[in-house]
Amino acid sequence: MPERTIVLPVARDGTPTAAIARAAALLRAGGLVAFPTETVYGLGADATAPAAVEGIFHAKQRPHSDPLIVHVAERDALPSVVRDIPDVAWELARRFWPGPLTLVLPRADRIPALVAAGGETLGVRVPDHAVARALIRAAGVPVAAPSANRFTRTSPTMAAHVLADLDGRIDCVLDAGPCAVGVESTVLDLTMNPPRILRPGGVTLEALRAIISDVRGPVETTEATANSMAVARAPGQMERHYAPRTRLIVFDGEGGKALNAIRREAVAALARGERVGALLPDEEAGALAGLAVTVAALGSSADLGAISRRLYAALRELDERRLDLILAHTFGREGLGLALWDRLRRAAGGELRAP
Repeated sequence: MPERTIVLPVARDGTPTAAIARAAALLRAGGLVAFPTETVYGLGADATAPAAVEGIFHAKQRPHSDPLIVHVAERDALPSVVRDIPDVAWELARRFWPGPLTLVLPRADRIPALVAAGGETLGVRVPDHAVARALIRAAGVPVAAPSANRFTRTSPTMAAHVLADLDGRIDCVLDAGPCAVGVESTVLDLTMNPPRILRPGGVTLEALRAIISDVRGPVETTEATANSMAVARAPGQMERHYAPRTRLIVFDGEGGKALNAIRREAVAALARGERVGALLPDEEAGALAGLAVTVAALGSSADLGAISRRLYAALRELDERRLDLILAHTFGREGLGLALWDRLRRAAGGELRAP
């Protein structure tokens, strides 16, 4: 492992620079490079090189049972990493790529089974970030890249988050500022009939149903069910994932009931001498007025895009305060609310409380 991770600032427009060339050379040499995407920062390695891919699992302390997503620079590169591509995959690629949609298709022989947790399917996408695509083009190889954080920890949306988890464990970080979407890509399994969302994310169920009317939404997975699956087809399926170190309680609801439940829980925790934080939309922060609660504002509840961009950074900010408890609530299951619901539920260990 390197003694210290190199940080290479780059412009968001992806203009070819010495920094991108240097990072691409590291990838070709089997190194590990963290880079920005529109969703979160990814930890990249040459997807065709088993030793390089093994480095991802080692750096993240990630089990080999959790598959990686492969990133390519253009949709025309799809046949280089997967096979038996149906017409609907091309239609989805034309509509949503570059963008936060991962398609699960049969894995091409060029990609080692290690990338796919030993399975025969592979998740692939074209990221909607100029720096990510410039890096992949310069490297000349498809790039396997999960989120650039320790396994199960809160995903990174800024280079500083990457360094907090992986400094000295990876070769370099391309720093292009904060990510625009803030939650991971939607994973859609096209090998199932009808297709099913394995992980909700930046492309909504409603948007997918405009093209595939019978696409199925994600199914809640218990730990027992997850363990009984022969091979995982998508990352982010564990019940505890995206999680802060601090205990997190999430109430499944919005409005007055959810706020009252958070306030009651905060009062009880403070009475026990605990240090308490809360994740709340801007307009709800006043609900805890008069209590010694550290509030991380998420943005307006009318703008779920803003909340998704802010969620992981806010979780990390509260986690750094060394609190005893963080409180939050969900934002429905429509549009991006479904992805937020999924991330908050898993960050809380798979448990949501009724308000």
